[in-house]
Amino acid sequence: MNKKFILNLLIAFSFLALSFAYFVEFVLGHEPCNLCKIERIPYIGSIILISFLIFTNKLEKSILFLVLLLFIFGAVTSIYHVGIEQGIFSESLLCELGINTNIQNTDELLKSLKKTPISCKDVNFKIFGLSLATFNAVLSILISYILLKLFFKK
Repeated sequence: MNKKFILNLLIAFSFLALSFAYFVEFVLGHEPCNLCKIERIPYIGSIILISFLIFTNKLEKSILFLVLLLFIFGAVTSIYHVGIEQGIFSESLLCELGINTNIQNTDELLKSLKKTPISCKDVNFKIFGLSLATFNAVLSILISYILLKLFFKK
C-alpha cells in the first residue's frame, strides 16, 4: 500500500472513531469520563495534521512524526485508563477535573453535584465485553506501529 492511501485511510478511520464516540455520548446518552475525552485528541489531531499534509504536501516527515507522537500518547493514555478500570492504578487528578471546590452556597452545591465528573473506573459502555478504552488502546498501538513503519520508510 502506498503512503497516501494509508494516510487517507487514517483520516477516514479517525473520523469514524470520533463519530462513534460522539454517537455513544450524544445519541446513546453515555457520558464519557475525562480520560475518554482526552483519548479523542489523537484522532482530532490526525485529521487536522494529515489533511494539512495532503493539501500542502509540505513538512511530511515532521507531520508524520507529530501524528505518531499523538497516537503513542493515545496508547499510553488508553492503557492507563484500562489499568484504572481494572483496578491496577488508582484514579488520578485528571479524573476529578471539573469539580468546583469554591462552593459558597447551597445552590452552587446542588449545581456542582449535578456536574460531578464521571469516574474513570466506571465502564458504562462495552462492546463484546470490552470497554472503549480497551479498544482504543489496541487501535492506538496498531496505528502507532503503522505510522512508525511509514516514518522510517520515508
